[in-house]
Amino acid sequence: MNLPSVQDQDVRGKRVLLRVDLDVPDGEDYRLEALVPTLKLLSEKGAEIILLGHRGRPEGKVVEELKVGPVEERLRKLAGAVEFKVLENLRFDPGEEANDLAFAKSLAERGDLFVNEAFSDSHRSHASIVSLPKLLPHTAGLRFVQEVEELGKVLENPQRPLVIILGGSKKDKVELVKPLAEVADKLLVGGRLPEYLGFEESIRSVGPGEKIVIANLVMDKEDITLNSIERFESEIEKAKTIVIAGPMGKYEDEGHRQGTQRVFAKVAASEAYKITGGGDSHVVVSMYNLENRFDWISVGGGAMLEFLAKKTLPGIEALLE
Repeated sequence: MNLPSVQDQDVRGKRVLLRVDLDVPDGEDYRLEALVPTLKLLSEKGAEIILLGHRGRPEGKVVEELKVGPVEERLRKLAGAVEFKVLENLRFDPGEEANDLAFAKSLAERGDLFVNEAFSDSHRSHASIVSLPKLLPHTAGLRFVQEVEELGKVLENPQRPLVIILGGSKKDKVELVKPLAEVADKLLVGGRLPEYLGFEESIRSVGPGEKIVIANLVMDKEDITLNSIERFESEIEKAKTIVIAGPMGKYEDEGHRQGTQRVFAKVAASEAYKITGGGDSHVVVSMYNLENRFDWISVGGGAMLEFLAKKTLPGIEALLE
């Protein structure tokens, strides 16, 4: 995938619209830190930098607590002397999520070049992700290019067995179970997802040798059972490439941490090529000081999984046009 890179652009004196991920909780700055190399590069090359991003789900209305100011403050501390302007939350305008061309044109008028550095938002067909690049010369940010290269290793001749571990509580991940199973040699499903999958015969594993292994949940459904933990650990031991996305239970609660702790620890101890991604996964990895044990920590959770399942994203397609 030959993505155009900001590295190769002459940006001196140009107004650069840089799409970034500002939807980051307090205390979780890794997505903001990932923006800094591109900010510094653009600054050193003499660009005028204008940041575009969103926070939360204001549903097309101005919501005071979702203004970008607090995140901008954190980013300025991380970026040091780099000067940039930040536009207010894009989702305050209903045109952003509706992928409205008139809204995209109003953004395009502010810049000379569009740079997408929001890999974690690029699975969404929103105006600033897919319509804006149609209106301006466009390219990918440094981190965006790295994300595609590192995740691409899972799709292009990975060392096998390739094991993908799916967790968390977001119901929409269920749609990715079948396409991810086509990519993986084993797909291990934990978190709250087994409850959503139910007992569909087309998906549910019935024993060893099956491609999809679905965990059993403890009585209150807030963790996976000991038997399931051991089954997952056994599959992880055999793996040569591992992707883990999402916790195995309600890890915020000490009493429901066992599945998450053991499964992530087993992955971290593996000699396999290891990737994780998404907000909760990063919290878990930080909690157990496992950052240095992973080959790649993606800024995207949903975007990472969708890229692996579909081999592209709407935001990538927009940059390739």
